[in-house]
Amino acid sequence: MQEREHTSKQYEQQLRSLKEKLLLIGYKAETSIADATRALVERRPSLAQRVVDEDDEVDRLELEIDDICFEILAREQPVASDLRFITTAMKIVGDIERIGDNGVNIARSALEIMHEPELKPIIDIPVAAAAAQRILKESLDAFVTSDADLAKRVIQDDRYIDDVCEQMLRELLTYMFEDPSTVSRALRLMFVARNLERIGDHAANIAEMVIFLVEGQDVRHRQAAKAQAGG
Repeated sequence: MQEREHTSKQYEQQLRSLKEKLLLIGYKAETSIADATRALVERRPSLAQRVVDEDDEVDRLELEIDDICFEILAREQPVASDLRFITTAMKIVGDIERIGDNGVNIARSALEIMHEPELKPIIDIPVAAAAAQRILKESLDAFVTSDADLAKRVIQDDRYIDDVCEQMLRELLTYMFEDPSTVSRALRLMFVARNLERIGDHAANIAEMVIFLVEGQDVRHRQAAKAQAGG
């Protein structure tokens, strides 16, 4: 099928605006992860509260992106690659919004745990958070540039985040068994680790959709089957 010729300047502008807003919402989600983690590690309540307060901006951008996509579909009736791009954008923006929610969850945990003595496994949190930020950015770069190879690397790198988070959970369980007074702090840090793990999962979801967009391969069930098999 031949690609649609872009004859409308408004249509071109809408596509550019869509890409720009996707990168903006991705940047804001990435920033929420970084700031929430920094607030937790450095014990900065004002920074944690700012992450919580700015979540509305991510929600607003999600709605704006949806509106742009619906308007393009209704007015321009795109076909071929443009249609695949727009429908994929409508899917991935939900994952990005949920990543923003994960950042807010980490910030709220930081506010709860900030005034209690520190536990050693907290040093692993910035490691997992940095990896989560990186693969989120790479998954969006892969989407905007239609880079299936980069998307595949994101999926591979998500396993590293899973490994770091699982190590944190094992350490925290050990703390809880050895010293019951740490249970409250350990449970909150477990919640942080799970949110970082979820961020990696959402970035991998975006990457899987990029592979489908570019190559027409649906790798979602293949990845799930591999995980169940321990591959």
